[in-house]
Amino acid sequence: MNNKKKVPMRKCVGCQEMKVKKELLRVLRTESGEFVLDTTGRQNGRGAYLCFSKECFEKAVKNKGLERSFKQEIPKQVYEHLEKEMEQFEAK
Repeated sequence: MNNKKKVPMRKCVGCQEMKVKKELLRVLRTESGEFVLDTTGRQNGRGAYLCFSKECFEKAVKNKGLERSFKQEIPKQVYEHLEKEMEQFEAK
């Protein structure tokens, strides 16, 4: 018998490619309605996934991928805040 574990796959809202969940960054809408980056991938709330590249983030903003995932309009300052957080995360 073959005991291979199933690898969770998620779709990037920027480039629309299916990738392994651990290779993606999770953007989370908390129960209080704020948007944060979930580095652990285990926090409670609605999540959308992005590649670690700035290009995918820009595509998600342009194509409104995050807005479709969360089924709500996202304010401009939230995008700016997420972009700053992603830059800090990429610098590590």
